[in-house]
Amino acid sequence: MEKYDLSFKNAPDIRTELPGPKSLEMLKEQDKYETNTRVYTDIFKLAVKRASGSTIEDMDGNIFIDWFAGISVLNLGHNNPIVIKAMKDQLEKLVHINEVPSEARIEFMKTLNSVLPVEMKNRSKVMFTVTGADACEAAVSLARYVSKKKTMVVFGGAYHGVAGEIVGATANYHYRDYAELSPTNIYHLPFPYSYRFPIKVPEEDISKAVVDQLEYLIKDPQAGPGAIGGVMVEPVQGEGGYIVPPDDFLPMLREVTEKYSVPLIFDEIQSGMGRTGKIWASEHYGVSPDIMCISKSVGGGIPTSMIAYRSDYDMQLPKGFHLGTYRANPVALAAGTAILNYLKNTDILERVSSKGQYIMKRLNEIQDSSRYIGEVRGKGFMIGAELVKGRKTREPSQEMANMVKSYLYRHGVLMLTCGHFGNVMRYIAPLTIEDELIDKGLSIFEDAVKELEHIY
Repeated sequence: MEKYDLSFKNAPDIRTELPGPKSLEMLKEQDKYETNTRVYTDIFKLAVKRASGSTIEDMDGNIFIDWFAGISVLNLGHNNPIVIKAMKDQLEKLVHINEVPSEARIEFMKTLNSVLPVEMKNRSKVMFTVTGADACEAAVSLARYVSKKKTMVVFGGAYHGVAGEIVGATANYHYRDYAELSPTNIYHLPFPYSYRFPIKVPEEDISKAVVDQLEYLIKDPQAGPGAIGGVMVEPVQGEGGYIVPPDDFLPMLREVTEKYSVPLIFDEIQSGMGRTGKIWASEHYGVSPDIMCISKSVGGGIPTSMIAYRSDYDMQLPKGFHLGTYRANPVALAAGTAILNYLKNTDILERVSSKGQYIMKRLNEIQDSSRYIGEVRGKGFMIGAELVKGRKTREPSQEMANMVKSYLYRHGVLMLTCGHFGNVMRYIAPLTIEDELIDKGLSIFEDAVKELEHIY
């Protein structure tokens, strides 16, 4: 793998109280003009001056290690020269056009086709959308159209977006409070979350318990939810807690959906683009979907998204099935081609797999000496550490997670939480992060957990 060593030197480097005076002033200015519904300014109280690689510098000269990568939007890091060059070259050619072909559009689609899951390669079409939620919305509409059935099965802990009707498929019901949406045609099954599975079955039977319930819903006309028009799942669950399903789950899901000709949708928006050590997380399980949602890192920081889906579905669709002015931005597609080629043609994925195993090993060692880390789980650079009040009770502790997050911020590491109870620390650093910054961050994380041991 080419080594860029892009991150700012000596990170982390905290020079002021946080937030620093310049950051604080800009945060106050932001409050004057922008909605107070913002979330991330409550988590990271800083104003950004610049960023490079896996580091961010605030307006006061404090330098932070970035362990969240814009929530997996910057998988190759900030200002990666490969991505920036592709964007600059495209800016000089074409910035926006609607649907008609361009070099950027054709080259991207060819490149995407070359890396699709095996059963989709050379057998798929692409429908461009704008955001991740838009892609999921299009995927659901497509599944319903081809199946001629309305009810979608999704999973507890799912996050498929909060715009339009797709908010009904996102498991956290608070997002629906003001959406004026009835989730009548959405049915949530438990995700095979072995650490907190709600049904008392042997761990080796968790996948079967979920898929048997799905088959019951599909084949029994009086099961309740109505005729099943599609199943949508994250191959590794993101906002739900960085939950890796058992190895047999996706294959069993594929078997049942094929048996009853139910479209299967994989939401690879957060888990794709190399995040788990494969270009798509589903590749770990040898399973291909009928429809796949793609976004986040595919645009290199510029909003873009798409679905790839079975070519035979395309023959049924009317003109204008899914529209949007800003679909397939040429600059984003040029970036996407560069990113996919980098993932495809270098050994970056091997590094993500090996370094991911190293990080898991270190986190498990930290867990061994802590009462408050209930489980460490993950694949590649998609790793979660679930914090609990006690390992025996497994009672979730959002408070402890917030304390760890705050400690990390004060010591120069930016890390986010997720999970059903907001108690999972998630590692989403850029795939290109330097070894030194991995080790420094892990040492700070260990200190944060040790501080919990002294407080409680």
